[in-house]
Amino acid sequence: MAASLPYPALYATHGGIWIAAPEGEVRAVGRGEAIARAAETPMIMLNGPLVGQRLGYPDLSGLDLLELFAFVYPARFAVPTPKGMAQALGLAPQQNDGEAAQFLLRAASALLERMEQADWPEREGAWASAQALYRLRWSWAPAIADRLRRPDRDERWLFSRLLEWEETPPRPQPRPVRIEAEEAVERLAGFTGRGAETRQGQRDYAAAAAKAFAPRSAEGQPNMVLAEAGTGIGKTLGYLAPATLWAERAQGAVWVSTFTKALQRQLDREGVRIFPDAAERKKKIVVRKGRENYLCLLNLEDALQGGFAGRAAILAQLVARWAAYSKYGDMVGGDMPGWLPTLFRRAGATALTDRRGECVYAGCPHYRKCFIERSARASADADLVIANHALVMVNAARGRDVANPPTRIIFDEGHHLFDAADSTFSTSLTGQETIELRRWLIGPEGKARGRRRGLSARLMDVASYDEGGAAALDAAVQAAGLLPGDGWLQRVGEGAPFGPVEKLLWAVRGAVYARATAQDAGYGLETEMAELDPSIVDAAAPAVEALELLLRPLVALGKRLEAVLEDAPDWLDAQARARIEGAIGGLQWRSQTLSAWIALAARLGGPADPDFVDWLAVERVDGREYDIGLHRRWLDPTRPLAEAVLKPAHGVVVTSATLRGAQDWETAEARTGARHLENAAQRFSAESPFDYAGNSEVLVVTDLKRGDAAQLAGAYARLIEAAGGGTLGLFTAIQRLKGVYSRIGDRLARAGLPLYAQHVDPIDTGTLVDIFRDDPRASLLGTDALRDGVDVPGQSLRLVVMEGVPWPRPTVLHAARRVVGGGSAYDDSVVRARLAQAFGRLIRRSGDTGMFVLLSAATPSRLLNAFPPGVRISRVPLDVAIDRVRSRLSTETAFGHQDERVAAGEGLE
Repeated sequence: MAASLPYPALYATHGGIWIAAPEGEVRAVGRGEAIARAAETPMIMLNGPLVGQRLGYPDLSGLDLLELFAFVYPARFAVPTPKGMAQALGLAPQQNDGEAAQFLLRAASALLERMEQADWPEREGAWASAQALYRLRWSWAPAIADRLRRPDRDERWLFSRLLEWEETPPRPQPRPVRIEAEEAVERLAGFTGRGAETRQGQRDYAAAAAKAFAPRSAEGQPNMVLAEAGTGIGKTLGYLAPATLWAERAQGAVWVSTFTKALQRQLDREGVRIFPDAAERKKKIVVRKGRENYLCLLNLEDALQGGFAGRAAILAQLVARWAAYSKYGDMVGGDMPGWLPTLFRRAGATALTDRRGECVYAGCPHYRKCFIERSARASADADLVIANHALVMVNAARGRDVANPPTRIIFDEGHHLFDAADSTFSTSLTGQETIELRRWLIGPEGKARGRRRGLSARLMDVASYDEGGAAALDAAVQAAGLLPGDGWLQRVGEGAPFGPVEKLLWAVRGAVYARATAQDAGYGLETEMAELDPSIVDAAAPAVEALELLLRPLVALGKRLEAVLEDAPDWLDAQARARIEGAIGGLQWRSQTLSAWIALAARLGGPADPDFVDWLAVERVDGREYDIGLHRRWLDPTRPLAEAVLKPAHGVVVTSATLRGAQDWETAEARTGARHLENAAQRFSAESPFDYAGNSEVLVVTDLKRGDAAQLAGAYARLIEAAGGGTLGLFTAIQRLKGVYSRIGDRLARAGLPLYAQHVDPIDTGTLVDIFRDDPRASLLGTDALRDGVDVPGQSLRLVVMEGVPWPRPTVLHAARRVVGGGSAYDDSVVRARLAQAFGRLIRRSGDTGMFVLLSAATPSRLLNAFPPGVRISRVPLDVAIDRVRSRLSTETAFGHQDERVAAGEGLE
């Protein structure tokens, strides 16, 4: 059937480029010929942006197989490689790169043929979508049109096909019940199966976690359990056992919070084991994320009706196809393939979500079908709400979900709790932040396009009813004109700021450049907010006055809206009430933000607050400025965490495989907020059942010259070759990562070892990990996100290489915390935690084998206790390290082999 397609196929890697003709001939070609052919003839390819990068031709266009897959199978995922596509389509994979181009023709034919089959489950809506895509001149549209038959009846539009959520009465507060340890263990046995191997560590863990579900003894004194469970204990099912038992008996919801989206997906998958019936599972388990993650139906409608043009309009049509079959409507980490937005170079993807808080709530025609509202309402009646640390903290800080606040919270990946709180409870008065507030208030200005509407447009009917509210609204819009507007960054850079806040930012920029060092490095610059020049102090007063001028009418408007709710007019129905309540919430949040900005700007020239760390910064990427401003962080962010999140809860479990980070329990209590509670947290620890001493080894390379880019790249290449791929390379600087990648990518590809890299390849991080996991000969380079959030069991990850000791960056914030944290001891604790997390990527399941290589001769011995006890640690030259890697990994590697003997749930963190 490949010959039925008139298009050739193009496949490119670091190791070569191939073109397959429709008749079946395959030729290896050079870059010049490939670019010339692609410019004159539409070609089938897999991941156009990646192919364009391989060819050095970023404007490459053609028929992307992934786009066709997204049309035929919306809300389904496929690893975006020939092997992954073969698995998704049930086709025989190609045997080598030379056959891959021909395989793309077979895959395209299979996808087109699927649309002609009567049992195609995603048929509804396809014909109408195809017509719209044809008008947009989508490259696949003619081939699809030849195969799609017009339905007998007109298809329903997307917005009429989506189900409506229903209002439900408020849920009563949970009943006071107690979960005994024996009951939790019994529930766990039901999850794992009666015939499963008994794992005492997992049983003990479930019993310990049950203590958090007892009724609390006093207000502000939650039952808190700190539980460190090594990889392989099976802590996911361990804490879900008492959690589901409590939710069932107490008729309440347990919130399970994660730091990474990967763990959220894993927890969602575990729901099949807990609630086998699909209908029951849909009611009992709900995934919640911040509203900026979800598709906004009003934004999508605007895009479909002409708001988008060119490639962005094609993306909108494919997103509409996905929306009709999506489980949650989550565009980030949900059932939308992570590679879909990247195919369009992010054109329009962010505009399809509500990132500016401009939701009109009940004023939206799609309010009753809104994915965000559906998720919020479903979570009110769920047993398990799977969320993330940021959402839990933001909801608590902004007073959201006041009707149903979470009383039982499980923080998985608890070693990230400190960092999540640090980000949530921070304050940044910057150009980007202020212009976003201006846009929220004023709406589109000048030639700006889109659906955005200012606050006055969103509250027009309310303003016409209430004279005081209308006056406050007008005053707020007028005051917003004093905030930075479009072009602010250029004006500040040229020394021609407009308005009091821009003048403050100009003074901040001058102070930073006057004091900061390493200005030629291209990274961000910062300086302490101390001993400032009088010019910046003088600029602060008018800026504070302008911010106060805006704050007063916003506070007044919020009070007027509250008065409208109390003295409800005749037109105030349930939908209008919901819209006003949403507006009040938005005003309160932004009033809090303005108050924090005012306090921060007023601090310029004044005494320091011992509870906070303040600094000035110019944010840059590759030497290009993108933001300027003032920043404030809590010296100890677990203080607001304890007040806003922990104390209002009744029971909290904080758990992780590395909760103590190779330190003591006092460190864990300091990093989780437990030390700010009156009652002591209960402690539990269980060692991993894995044989780290027998299955892993640590090598510290002693003969690499520090700062020698060529030597560093050579070391990575030789180590990856010795291991036969399966390598995770970790870097502390993006520039060094890019430098190594550019030097070794072609070399490894010629050896049949694919190399991928975060911050280089035009693929989202989640998809990069999926590609890496799917190919045991592939290797992946990355930074912090890969050090902490990767779960790749089996042979696909058998070697971790770190470029050096992951010392913390010497920022103003770190310096302040270092002083109170014990100086070098604080640095050591940070490094040990990072090393433990990086090493933790290696052994994920029973039977895994791996090696850890640290390319730093100057690694202090005192840091090496970050690795599990008994693991052999050797300081060796690079040649010896390569020999050991080759002898240990290459002889034990059986590509594609996965240990199937793992008992149910074994190895889950």
